[in-house]
Amino acid sequence: MRRRIMLPVLTVAALLVSMFVAAPAQAHGYISSPPSRQALCAQGVVPNCGDIVYEPQSVEAPKGSMQCNGGGSRFSVLNDNSRNWPATSVGQSVTFNWVLTARHSTSTWEYFVGGSRIAVFDDHGAQPGATKSHNVSLGGRTGRITVLARWNIADTVNAFYACVDLQVGSGGGGGTNPPPPPPPTSCGTAWSASAVYNGGAIVSYNGRRWQAQWWTQGETPGTTGEWGVWRDQGACS
Repeated sequence: MRRRIMLPVLTVAALLVSMFVAAPAQAHGYISSPPSRQALCAQGVVPNCGDIVYEPQSVEAPKGSMQCNGGGSRFSVLNDNSRNWPATSVGQSVTFNWVLTARHSTSTWEYFVGGSRIAVFDDHGAQPGATKSHNVSLGGRTGRITVLARWNIADTVNAFYACVDLQVGSGGGGGTNPPPPPPPTSCGTAWSASAVYNGGAIVSYNGRRWQAQWWTQGETPGTTGEWGVWRDQGACS
């Protein structure tokens, strides 16, 4: 009798343990403009990037790293400077625009060049909106640089990482705002439930134009909510 009782007890205990094992969140955020390395991969601008193509928002690792992938075991391609990453031309200041697919409570946002911190923004644990922008002075630097950005989460030990390659001139600010989407002139290709779409892909659905924010398949435009994969670009003309 004792043996019969012990087996159900052990089964329940195992289930309870599995419920409390910490699992990573499923969506987070990345710099979309100027395009970060993971954004360039997701858009197909830089080929053969591996899994980062499907989840540019998921470069998550413990706080404190100075590597583009956060020093984790995934997405090491982001650290490869031989990949000839395209650099965005900017002036002496630039606005970095984040797309946030999960709105984590935030301690700070940090920006580094060559291991030196050039800017920090303290959110004091506040929860950001779906997007976040920071205007950063590049401190007189010129030429090609790589900016490492860290989004430090308030209630976990982790941060989200993004590297942005820039070609800095000596003039005024550059890249201060994401370019507004041009008025759509056509609907483009009709959305298909079986098709695979990478970040930046444009489709039409129900007379409107939609842009994918990251890799997706089978998610219907207009049904994924404010924080979903499809961003409404307006009615087709």
